[in-house]
Amino acid sequence: MACKFSTEQIRKTIEFHGHSCPGLAIGMRAAEYCLTSFPDADPTALVCVTETDMCGVDGIQYLTGCTFGKGNLIHRDYGKMAFSFFDRTTNEGFRLVFSYTTEGAGKEDMIKCVMETDLSELFTRQELHSGAPRSARVLTGMICESCGERTMESRTRRYRGQTLCIPCFRQVDQKA
Repeated sequence: MACKFSTEQIRKTIEFHGHSCPGLAIGMRAAEYCLTSFPDADPTALVCVTETDMCGVDGIQYLTGCTFGKGNLIHRDYGKMAFSFFDRTTNEGFRLVFSYTTEGAGKEDMIKCVMETDLSELFTRQELHSGAPRSARVLTGMICESCGERTMESRTRRYRGQTLCIPCFRQVDQKA
């Protein structure tokens, strides 16, 4: 079945991203899958864990409202076209893996194909029983004793009695 988003929603998503491309189309369809699966979810209760940093993440962000700033868009750099969605209210979740092959098609044909193919053919769905990731926490900021910049406490490292931010730690630690 063709994408359920209106022409206007699609146009605004493309505008937000900056161009139309197959990756953005995949993200829009993943967002559609999420919103169709959780039709009554409070937008602030939705969470997306993305396993890629590709164009599609912009579509998910724009259409679902999941953002890094709110802590309900989480990036795990696995290089996979996979997206896990959760509803924190119901603690339900599922993982989608883009599994449709569009090899050999030109860009416009790929976009058209992704936008018109049934969601069940585009993605492999796996139910998740682990529950949603915890909500974002506000942590204490600490001053890096090397560069002097404020850094979130959970992103500091101790080295020879000093508190260092990750970039400064990498400069002094041979293993980093």
